[in-house]
Amino acid sequence: MTVPAVASAHRLSVAGLSFSRGRRKLFTDLSWQLDAGEALILRGANGSGKTSLLRVLSGLTAADSGEVKWNDRSWAPLSSAQRATMLYLGHVNAIKDELSAAENLAEALAFDGLQIDAAMQRDALRRVGLADRLDLQARRLSQGQKRRIGLARLALSSKPLWLLDEPTNALDSEGVEIFVELVGKHLEQGGLACIATHLPLVLAGKVRELALGETSA
Repeated sequence: MTVPAVASAHRLSVAGLSFSRGRRKLFTDLSWQLDAGEALILRGANGSGKTSLLRVLSGLTAADSGEVKWNDRSWAPLSSAQRATMLYLGHVNAIKDELSAAENLAEALAFDGLQIDAAMQRDALRRVGLADRLDLQARRLSQGQKRRIGLARLALSSKPLWLLDEPTNALDSEGVEIFVELVGKHLEQGGLACIATHLPLVLAGKVRELALGETSA
């Protein structure tokens, strides 16, 4: 199974981005650009603003000031154009315990607006190490196995921009290797990724890091 190709070259840029939580400024006047085939790794202590920045980029949270542009055009938060472009994986598994691994993946892909046949979905779950867990209720999966459902979602995504919040949480070394491979292929095909993580990652392609403030949670 191969990762679906990204259609064309893209660019994500932010200018003068600032965000506060209450009276505390998490980041101020951030400006940077990410081009096709590039990844930005977000570093920083708990509470430094990594998740907040990803949520601002995704349109889920409004910035205090500044602008987010996709291909040099301002994004309307949560617009159909933005949703068609972006895949956001939060640090908490978006999993329903009463559904099976296969059913959870199907729901996630439907939310993403992707039409992928059941055979490809099950193949993706096998690829990420859930071959004997396809029809098992998620409540019976470990945290790492639940996280692997998210890896299968990545494996089937053709969206050019991935916003990933602590995607390797609860994964064992094999799971981390699968994640690194998926991101590498995504970048190779012209995708972009913003990844908040505490884990050292060796990714293929052009990778930059952004260190946010050291404010503790």
